[in-house]
Amino acid sequence: MDAPTTTSADNGTSGENGGGWFKPRRKPGAGSQQPPGQGSDPGQARIPGAGATRPSRSVSAIRPVGTGASRPQPAPAPAAPVRHPAAEPRPEAPTTAPQAPPAPAVAEASVREAPAPEAPAPQPQATEPQTAPATPAPAGPATPAEPAAPVSPDAALVRRTLADIGDDADKVTSYFYALLFTRHPELRALFPAAMDTQRDRLLKALLTAAEHIDNKPVLTEYLRNLGRGHRKYGTQASHYPAVGEALLGALARYATTTWDDEAEAAWIRTYTAISQIMIDAVAENELRAPAWWQAEVVSHDLRTPEIAVITLRPDQPYPFLAGQYTSLETPWWPRIWRHYSFAAAPRPDGLLSFHVKAVPAGWVSNALVHRARPGDTVRLGPPAGSMTVDHTTDNGLLCLGGGTGIAPIKALVEDVAEHGARRPVDVFYGARTDYDLYDIDTMLRLQQSHSWLSVHPIVDGRTQFPDAVLEHGPWNSHDAYLSGPPGMIRSGVDALRSLGIPGDRIRHDSLEELVAAGD
Repeated sequence: MDAPTTTSADNGTSGENGGGWFKPRRKPGAGSQQPPGQGSDPGQARIPGAGATRPSRSVSAIRPVGTGASRPQPAPAPAAPVRHPAAEPRPEAPTTAPQAPPAPAVAEASVREAPAPEAPAPQPQATEPQTAPATPAPAGPATPAEPAAPVSPDAALVRRTLADIGDDADKVTSYFYALLFTRHPELRALFPAAMDTQRDRLLKALLTAAEHIDNKPVLTEYLRNLGRGHRKYGTQASHYPAVGEALLGALARYATTTWDDEAEAAWIRTYTAISQIMIDAVAENELRAPAWWQAEVVSHDLRTPEIAVITLRPDQPYPFLAGQYTSLETPWWPRIWRHYSFAAAPRPDGLLSFHVKAVPAGWVSNALVHRARPGDTVRLGPPAGSMTVDHTTDNGLLCLGGGTGIAPIKALVEDVAEHGARRPVDVFYGARTDYDLYDIDTMLRLQQSHSWLSVHPIVDGRTQFPDAVLEHGPWNSHDAYLSGPPGMIRSGVDALRSLGIPGDRIRHDSLEELVAAGD
């Protein structure tokens, strides 16, 4: 599954662990490591020790009930990614990946390509909730502890299983794909030819969604977006049982101390609920939107040797909101999608702009920066993301953008201007060097045009966050927006909470943080 996050890929502004000018107060949890030979095709792998696994119950119980919105009884299907924060996600990816279990890649903010934003195939595209604000990571020391939410019996069993397989994450992933492609070889065509950056996303998405099954408000909208987004992969409702079968098989093999009939029944119910949310979302979306849009490159502006501002003309109307992101596929790497945030609010001419940074080994980002030219055609998935402006209030906006994460922040500023509001907006634009502030001239021009806008460049090594933010506060009457590398979002959310900004007024599209909020 994919996983979006509005965080842009690490473009060199984030420093060690993706912290950059947001110095982490604690070292972020390390993501799962890719096992040796990760680039090999799981579809060719031999299923090791299949006979040693306790036979799993028949998967007839995890059949989708259909594609309609109404459902007589629950049915399972593949769960969404994890890409967010954490994920996706955030946000080219996105991605961002959630904390507890591996998270989706989140959509990438401003155009980031991260080995986390999208995963193709029987998994829906990762996208964050579009209406509910993204929930922040665990509160900082200044935030009073909140009573823990009650845990359902199924959630307790699911988490027990996840803890059991924690040390074998890579083995579980390999076994999962071996089962999926061996038993259902027809599904291999839904995935990209090379699985090196995609192999972990589907399973991570499933496990993350399952772990946070009790977080209904966040997970439901997130899974609906995933389901809608995965239409571009050609995913069908009939594919969900196959993914569920492989999931149960992998868990049964590696959850050696906790897997029993009770645990299996809990996973079947959990997977069924996850699947049905996504299947229903697809059925509704098919009535009003295409699975993808064709878009022509109309301009390609190379701002630095590694960052390009790309403008596209979609072949049909493409509705979206400022602050959201989309997924993008190039003709040079079929079935490989990455998340990018819109760098401008919706325009009368219908053109779409993105800031893309070529990252090491980034197939899509390097193709867009170094190969794409006017006249080329790419494909766009549906828009997604929750980092949008609430125009029903007059709260000020505190916007923090790191590297290419400034793209969605710029779109938010334009959105406020177009609504004619005079609410104060403060933008903190962070980078490692002055040279990396590639869009500072644009932001300063906006500041000259709008008296309510203040732009504060932050260069790593000279000024540190939260010192710069504290200097210009207080911010207790502001809504906060963060876009950048996952490490920046993690530390930024903690810092903003410690400054007194309520968690429900901190928005970002890093799925990693979004899902972790359910802990």
